[in-house]
Amino acid sequence: MSIAEPGRRTPLFGEFDVVVLGGGPAGIAAAASAARHRASVLLVERYGFLGGMGTAAGVTNFCGLHANVHGEIRQVVHGVADELLERMRALDGLAEPHLIFGKIHAQAYDMSAFKCAADAMLVSAGVQILFHGLGAGVRLGEDGRVDCLFVETKSGRMAIRARAFIDCSGDADLAHWAGVALEKGDDQGHLLYPTLMFRVGNVDAQAAGEAWRSIPRLMDEAEASGDFRFPRRGAIVRPQKHAYEWRVNVTQLRNPDGSATDGTDARSLSAAELEGRRQVVDYLRFLRARVPGFSEAYALDIAPQVGIRETRRLVGEYMLSAEDVVSCASFEDSIGVNGWPLEKHVAGDVKWEWPPIPESRGYNQLPYRMIVPRAGDGDPSNLLVAGRCASMTHEGQSAARVSGACFVMGQAAGTAAAMALASGGAVRSVSTTDLLSNLTRDGAFLG
Repeated sequence: MSIAEPGRRTPLFGEFDVVVLGGGPAGIAAAASAARHRASVLLVERYGFLGGMGTAAGVTNFCGLHANVHGEIRQVVHGVADELLERMRALDGLAEPHLIFGKIHAQAYDMSAFKCAADAMLVSAGVQILFHGLGAGVRLGEDGRVDCLFVETKSGRMAIRARAFIDCSGDADLAHWAGVALEKGDDQGHLLYPTLMFRVGNVDAQAAGEAWRSIPRLMDEAEASGDFRFPRRGAIVRPQKHAYEWRVNVTQLRNPDGSATDGTDARSLSAAELEGRRQVVDYLRFLRARVPGFSEAYALDIAPQVGIRETRRLVGEYMLSAEDVVSCASFEDSIGVNGWPLEKHVAGDVKWEWPPIPESRGYNQLPYRMIVPRAGDGDPSNLLVAGRCASMTHEGQSAARVSGACFVMGQAAGTAAAMALASGGAVRSVSTTDLLSNLTRDGAFLG
């Protein structure tokens, strides 16, 4: 059943060279890069702050900035990411990298520092930002190009025109409205399971020690006793920048039939928020009862939204695969690298698959073609798609969806969009030789 709405004329918010939808790591890097290549840029973000899943979903941890290169862990994502990290460090909001599974580094941060550093970086680059703007649709021109993006705001519905658009929405919203080819889940439609993140405060760091090592055993004992039941194995409970504050990644959210919550389904997403907070209460009860150092801990905060790992993904000119990740694949049109392994959030567990360590260089290159829609699929020649919704297979996306790879794709997308506009051509016609030269000049590591 549907209800007809009366026709209306939508006010024009503005006209820009480049519009970026979504202010996560990919969107931040895309907007900053396009602006620094002399494009007028508007970034549209649904919340009142930047950071994407890193802030709105409470991730508080950069993954994929580093790789295990022949047994030596190195930072391999540079360029725009370096500037953001330096700004966060200056705010005393960035922890030193910590070891995961004895194989790779991740880097914890303070969410407030991420928000403020991202604001300052984009403002300094000349990016205009529209907060509290929810993308709602597009209009295509007669030539198939995206003509404008419609957004819902507190000022009402607005239209935003641009010469080029970059979809960093995470859910491929803009690409979906533009009619390009997309996939969702694996060949049976199974998605990676989402998580509602939370942080606990008032942890006795000395008593807790390296609690992340003992927590899996304590969870097994608690389940065996019948006192607790957990939605998944593979708990990730680690200290933050301040040792009395720990991040907890342990919930797993599903529909009544057991399938993963769908972040593009309003009913599924709403139910997940309720279930996630129920799981938070249960897990905090376990921490206080069974884990040394946590007896007086409390829920410092629960993320503003469920952390979505996978929904729609672009079917682009190349789809990054699981084999590309574990074989450390190379590409002639490399825009940067991904050092994170396959991290598959399956029903009740997290499955990891790594490149050979220390035999391999530990990272795969990311091709420009994975952010470019396929020719012929509606062919919006002024659209790029970066971030977790770029062109990857279901398993390939389990690795390259993390923040490190998103910074890489975003920086390349912003640079390429500005280059396409300067030459008057389509985004798929950008000279990859010139693009890679520009990225290298801007500090990116291409592998």
